[in-house]
Amino acid sequence: MPATSRSQRRAAGAALSVKRGETPGTMLGGASKDMHASMIEKELEELAATPRKGLPDHVDDKRASRSN
Repeated sequence: MPATSRSQRRAAGAALSVKRGETPGTMLGGASKDMHASMIEKELEELAATPRKGLPDHVDDKRASRSN
C-alpha cells in the first residue's frame, strides 16, 4: 500500500520510528499517532518507503476517500 502524499509518508516514518523505539512516543501527534496505534511495523515500512518523486505534498480527505 503506497503513500498517497508526502505528508502521509512523513507521518508513517515518524510512527515507524516510535514503533522501533528510536524516538519517544511523546513526539507523536495527529495522523502519526493514529498510524502508530492502528498499523503494524510492516505496513508503516511500506508507507514510509514510497518514493517521494511525483507525490503531492498533501491530499484532501475528501479526495482520498473518493479514490478508495
